[in-house]
Amino acid sequence: MKKLFMVFFLGFLACQAPKEKIPEPMSEKQPIKPVIYQVMIRLFGNTITTNKTYGTIRENGVGKLNDINEAALQAIKELGVTHVWYTGIIEHALLTDYSQFGIAVDDADVVKGRAGSPYAIKDYYDVNPDLAADVKNRVAEFEALVTRTHTAGLKVIIDFVPNHVARAYKSDAKPAGVKDLGEEDDTSVSFRQSNNFYYLPGQTFQPPARYNPLAQEQADSEDKKFMEVPAKVTGNDQFTAAPGVNEWFETVKLNYGVDIQNNRTKHFEPIPDTWVKMKDILVYWAQKGVDGFRCDMAEMVPVEFWQWAVPQVKAVAPHIIFIAEIYNPAEYRNYIHTGKFDLLYDKVQLYDTLRNLTNQHGNANYITGIQQWLADINPHMLHFLENHDEQRIASRDFAGDPWKAVPAMVISATIDKGPVMIYFGQEVGEPGAGAEGFGGEDGRTTIFDYWGVPEHQKWMNDGKFDGGKLDDNQKALRQFYADILKFSSTNPAIVQGAYYDLTVFNQQQENIPHLVHVFARVHGDERLVIVSGFNDKFLRVKIRLSDEVKQAFNLQPDQDYVGRDLMRSGVDIGLDKEGAFEVDVPAYVSYIFKIKS
Repeated sequence: MKKLFMVFFLGFLACQAPKEKIPEPMSEKQPIKPVIYQVMIRLFGNTITTNKTYGTIRENGVGKLNDINEAALQAIKELGVTHVWYTGIIEHALLTDYSQFGIAVDDADVVKGRAGSPYAIKDYYDVNPDLAADVKNRVAEFEALVTRTHTAGLKVIIDFVPNHVARAYKSDAKPAGVKDLGEEDDTSVSFRQSNNFYYLPGQTFQPPARYNPLAQEQADSEDKKFMEVPAKVTGNDQFTAAPGVNEWFETVKLNYGVDIQNNRTKHFEPIPDTWVKMKDILVYWAQKGVDGFRCDMAEMVPVEFWQWAVPQVKAVAPHIIFIAEIYNPAEYRNYIHTGKFDLLYDKVQLYDTLRNLTNQHGNANYITGIQQWLADINPHMLHFLENHDEQRIASRDFAGDPWKAVPAMVISATIDKGPVMIYFGQEVGEPGAGAEGFGGEDGRTTIFDYWGVPEHQKWMNDGKFDGGKLDDNQKALRQFYADILKFSSTNPAIVQGAYYDLTVFNQQQENIPHLVHVFARVHGDERLVIVSGFNDKFLRVKIRLSDEVKQAFNLQPDQDYVGRDLMRSGVDIGLDKEGAFEVDVPAYVSYIFKIKS
């Protein structure tokens, strides 16, 4: 499959004198929809290739803030990216010893992997020391990265983790006069509106039984045997002192004034102390020049907090955008309209459907229902095929071949006005192979351990960031991503235009099988018909425009119309008097036909 598609795509590139091609980005005065590129900083700039399971920072290496230099940022921008989401900025629990810099050593009993989860925050006011070339100047190095990113014409997004913190949370960097989380809690009660945490009075926290493969290693240097009395409730709402290894045992839940054990009753007057502390943290980072927050598990925090906090942060930094990681479609509109979020994850609907179609499951008309259900909030939905939580497309757990995601990627990028996101390495087919440590061999690129990312490292080319070690297949794949991301973020029909489904209509006409998807986008004279095939064998199909689309396209009965594929294939179509055309659909291919008279 990979070789066949590579030949097909390289054939696209070789087409002579195409009548249409993917245009260059529009000027800044014209509307551009966001394209987000997620970077796991500790992995992005790491050039070491040892990749030992549970390897130390010295064995496996770690990427630094300074690795993301002007060359790297320019190469990212050339993909059509507008925003870079830097993952792992805020200090979290980890096993590397930074005690000489006044940072307490974490206990292996409550850290996942060696590098630790970037979602087990240890100090909301500090930068992860792993990422600094000079640990003492880690905050300044982050500020310099923000400046470099802005100079490159890109915006900065960082994670905000509002629902939970590391079990050993203690801020050494908090501003003068700020009380630490839990510092004034009454630990004798399970819930109190003014507490920052939930407690299990009379109980002692117990790490998961037989958990830590590093426990003996730390025991050799006097294991601290992590103690927490009374035990706190885990980040995923487990009211037990002995959470399992598959729970978020390394984190503790923050109390936003909801009495979870008492019918989730809300106690929001007066404003809970946690609200004030978390708002102040958001303002602290906003004042460092960041342009957005990706809010981890936002729906586990009451929407009333966001309704209260977001406007206050935007009063300080009006340009800030808020992105919610959210998985409950029933809450989408609540978190947009009440919670004031700008963007929401579109995971359980579009992502899940596209993944299933890529693996030959489901029906392309499912997408029609999703778009209809989201019609009033489509511009708020963030589309993606990869991020740090999801399995890599090229992994054996997903598609096993990055080219199989072409139709899914085209649909994600072009189906509506909503922004699109990719994860570093996706554009060169990184498969997430290897048992890196805590996560094991799971088709993901680790968020818990030190590691080198092999296919990404080929593009990185020892810090040149020029793709010098990529093979032709990977170069073609990266060109595909650059083409579709630039096009989708700037084309008027995609950025501003109307959407019309053609899948159901053509299925009803028995023109297309269940694995072919068709829709139209239009804005003025920019008329597009987008055909995507999840079929794994060659097809020839007939596609007909509905009367609604013909009217939206303003097709005149006395004129002939043709379409030229903008995806470099050189394929032409001609519309007959009924507004129909025939086209070959090879396996896992997409066309973007621009209709002209």
